Amino acid sequence: MKRFIAFILLFFAAFVFAQRDREILKDIDSISQRRWDSVSLDLDSLSNPKLINFDRHFKDTIVIRDKVVMSNFTQELPITPYNLLKLKEPIKWFYYGSNNLVFNQSTFSNWNSGGNNNIGIIGKINYNLSYKNNKHFLDNTLQLGYGFVATQGESSRKTEDYINLMTNYGYDIGKDFYLSTGFQFLSQFSPGFNYTETPNPEFADRISRFMSPGYLNAGLGISYNPNENFQVIFRPVNGKFTFVTDTLLQKAGKYGLEKDGQNVRSEIGALVNILYRLKIYKDINFVNQINFFSNYIFHPERVDITYNGTLNIRFNKFITTVVSIDLLYDHDQLQKLQMKQTLGVGFSYNLGFENKEKNKKLIKPFVTD
Repeated sequence: MKRFIAFILLFFAAFVFAQRDREILKDIDSISQRRWDSVSLDLDSLSNPKLINFDRHFKDTIVIRDKVVMSNFTQELPITPYNLLKLKEPIKWFYYGSNNLVFNQSTFSNWNSGGNNNIGIIGKINYNLSYKNNKHFLDNTLQLGYGFVATQGESSRKTEDYINLMTNYGYDIGKDFYLSTGFQFLSQFSPGFNYTETPNPEFADRISRFMSPGYLNAGLGISYNPNENFQVIFRPVNGKFTFVTDTLLQKAGKYGLEKDGQNVRSEIGALVNILYRLKIYKDINFVNQINFFSNYIFHPERVDITYNGTLNIRFNKFITTVVSIDLLYDHDQLQKLQMKQTLGVGFSYNLGFENKEKNKKLIKPFVTD
């Protein structure tokens, strides 16, 4: 009798497991071909089979297995697209950027030598959005800056003001050379004044404002980018356009205008842009950028020169000291060398993705769907 009962129980257990397996097989048979593209079987445990989902990706999609966290960089950001151009993966878009806030302040109390309390603030951003597809690349840069100083007993005065938008398309022709075309737009946000002649200026005393002047450079040429710290762009065909939209400033001689009421000055010539970063020490670097433009038609020997030099000293990932100098010579505007120099200590925060490759941190591309 005991043997009979044991046989019945064993038969019943086998029947239950068979029915369970049959249900699983039934589920599998009901999965269509399209369903198989997005699900798979996990048979790590035969005693507990189950269905799990896995991600489905298109052929040209990059899959980042590890969690990518946006973080601030402790090292300097790239100044040329070299690292992007040398990437082997089929990466489409990526971006990075920096944000800077620079302060300077002075306070006086019973100071025999005299002096007025003052505080100055300068804010700057520098963002890059780039695209790469095989031998094609598109490099877009936006730089904005604005600053002022407020002194006791005086009206606040502007110390920094610029808008700089650059776009450059290139096609790789080998050995670090690229056929390129692009444009650069330059202007400012608010009216500018000559504080020496008008210590407390009114709007009517303005000598500049947004799009007065505004500059547009556009041309075709070739670029050379052998490493991440050096780049040369040569455009033998380049148009330079100077815009003055403010009727008060449309006077002959101002910003190279040839007659009263003229709002655009057009020039055709050649442009050379050289960008070089000198790494002095681990957290100290000096970035140099110089532009040369020669007008083919009107006095080609009068070369317009624009130079910017910036010394960056990083104390930690947030605190930096920046010393910059700007030089400008444009014979059509002023037959003298124009100069601007600033120094300040402030906060810096860089955005982007980090990736360690061969013990070196590189920009990790931002992947879009």
